[in-house]
Amino acid sequence: MSWLRLLINQPPKAPQAPAGWYDDGSGKNRWWDGTQWSNEFAPKDAPVPHRAPEWFKPTLSTWIVGAFLVLFAYLTLISAGIAAVLVLAAFFGLFTGLYVLISGRRSWASVPSRKAGAIVIAASLFATVVGGTVGAGNAPVDVVANAEQVTETAAPSPSPTPSATRTASPSASFSVDAPADPDEATAPASDAAVSVLDTSFTDTTALALLATLPIKGKAPKTGYARTAKFGAAWLDVDRNGCDTRNDILARDLSALTKSGSCKVLTGTLVSPFTNASIDFLRGNTTSALVQIDHVVSLSNAWQTGAQQLTQEQRITLANDPINLLAVDGKSNAQKGAGDTATWLPSNKSFRCSYVAAQVSVKATYGLWVTTAEHDAIVRVLDSCPDQRALTSSFAPAPAPAPAPEPEPVVAAPAPVAAPAPAPAPAPAPASAYYANCTAVRAAGAAPLYAGQPGYETPRLDRDGDGVACE
Repeated sequence: MSWLRLLINQPPKAPQAPAGWYDDGSGKNRWWDGTQWSNEFAPKDAPVPHRAPEWFKPTLSTWIVGAFLVLFAYLTLISAGIAAVLVLAAFFGLFTGLYVLISGRRSWASVPSRKAGAIVIAASLFATVVGGTVGAGNAPVDVVANAEQVTETAAPSPSPTPSATRTASPSASFSVDAPADPDEATAPASDAAVSVLDTSFTDTTALALLATLPIKGKAPKTGYARTAKFGAAWLDVDRNGCDTRNDILARDLSALTKSGSCKVLTGTLVSPFTNASIDFLRGNTTSALVQIDHVVSLSNAWQTGAQQLTQEQRITLANDPINLLAVDGKSNAQKGAGDTATWLPSNKSFRCSYVAAQVSVKATYGLWVTTAEHDAIVRVLDSCPDQRALTSSFAPAPAPAPAPEPEPVVAAPAPVAAPAPAPAPAPAPASAYYANCTAVRAAGAAPLYAGQPGYETPRLDRDGDGVACE
């Protein structure tokens, strides 16, 4: 009996056949009287009787174990891809086939015979080969295949050129998501593009910027491919003639030597993830000691909104300096595609800057955060609430504020001319004397009125009416 039949104390399933000796499912030959099993078993040394042919007949264990495997395969497909599903199926098939081949009993899958078990084993081995082939496309790239020769002549430098005795055995290797630099810098077909309107959007603290990010669950990883969705590695997005990896090496390493204007040959890196110093030396076994980390991994970006970006925006995200750090290869491999909720640098003094960069990248490219990621970011930034966000050099500057319109000029009213003063009356002579009215008339002063100079009464005004010489 199978283990599940023993567990639930269920008798072996009866064959739909006439009376005769049959395998009762436990590997023993038992007498079937046509309606039920008897308690008679064939001797061990008796020839095996002809077994009535039985087609595939699923049992309770078939449905239970099968449902579990389907669920497990679905979860594996989402998290690790089709290659892992094939390897998983091959493992269970190999185990099941070996069980049937060795014991001669039906397994949970109701494999009817040893011959069928051998077929299952062969199919499992084939699935293993196929799964390995499919998974090779996503496996880490061999360091030697991406070998960078150190035989190039370094540009003249005031410091002596380090010798090859500085080499060390690397504990990390280049991968599809963290590859070596290309032989030649290649600019993308289109200009760089971001999601934010301008740099004013990220000109704030990281905590304030975090409050603008949507909170959602991760989207499936289905369709993610580094080169197809984010462009070839280390394109010259800023069009300065150098590939992005060498740009970041030149930015983050000290005591550099170069070949030409771009290719970094040697230098010293203090890895921000560990605060440990690393001597970088370009070569087959040493270049991978220093890798370029995507602060927001491309896989994480794909699952948190990058599927809705344009190809130009995804290429820019993959090469934007605010999303890139030169780090030690071992830490980069440990981080993988982790976000703040699943991985933080061991160098605690760098965590505020690191998390602020993640928030800045997600805001610049319109990505979202998960609930766990949001809460983990808040826990870090609560210790540094004034930590500033980063601004992408590819984001446009804010449009200048329009100049205020000049106020209308109102002409001042013309001054009103003052009226000309009335002519002053001719001053009267201080005194006058007229001998008679004839003299008054000759002087043009007639008639004289009382009070005027020269008026006299009764000599000139004989009637005394106040008017003389009228």
